Amino acid sequence: MISELLAPHVPRAAAALGIQRTVSEGVALTFDDGPHPEGTPAMLEVLDEADVKATFFLVGEQVERRPALAAEIARRGHLVALHGFRHRPQPLIGTAAVEDDLARGAAAIESATGAQPSLHRPPYGLYSPAGLAAVRRNGWQPLLWSKWGKDWRRLTTPQRIAARATRELRPGDVILLHDADFYSSHGSHERTAEALKLIVRELKRQKIGTVLPL
Repeated sequence: MISELLAPHVPRAAAALGIQRTVSEGVALTFDDGPHPEGTPAMLEVLDEADVKATFFLVGEQVERRPALAAEIARRGHLVALHGFRHRPQPLIGTAAVEDDLARGAAAIESATGAQPSLHRPPYGLYSPAGLAAVRRNGWQPLLWSKWGKDWRRLTTPQRIAARATRELRPGDVILLHDADFYSSHGSHERTAEALKLIVRELKRQKIGTVLPL
C-alpha cells in the first residue's frame, strides 16, 4: 500500500510497481477530470491552434452528462483515457467498489466515443493494490506523470502553472494538467487554458514534439 501512495511523487516507487511516469520520446500533454463544458472546449481550441494532440483522462460521471463533448475530444484526434467513474481516491474504497467504478467509467467512455480506453490514471494519482490489479487485469496501462502545473490551486497563475510544468523539461516527460474544475478550485480551468498557450509555446521553442502515449 505504501508504494502505491508514493508512486505519483517518488519515481522509485512507481518503478517498483511498474507504473509508467514517462514516455519514450517527445512530451505527452495530459488532462484530468473532464469533460467540462467550458474548460474542455478551451483546451481543445488552444491545442487545435497549436496543432498539438493530447490525452484526456475522463471521468465517467462527467462523460454521461456530456457525451457529445467526450466524442468531440476523440473526433479531433486526441486520445481518450480512463480516470474512473467518480473522482474518489482508490485507497479509501473497497475492492468491489473500485472494480465497479472502473467498469462503469470505461463503459461510459466507450458508449460516448466508440473508443475503448487503453490508458488509466487514478484520481489524485493514488492506486490501491486492488485497483492496480484490476486495471492490469482489464488490460489498461497505468500512466502517472513526471511534470505537473499544480493548476488546481486557487492562488496560482497561468505563468506559475506553465513555469512549473516546463521546468527542466526534457523529452519523455508526461505533463499533468486539468481541463475541469469539478474537483478543484472554482475557475481553475481558465488559468490552465492560458497556461497551456505558454506551455505549447515553450515546447515549440525547445523543438520538443508532443506524443500520444499509446
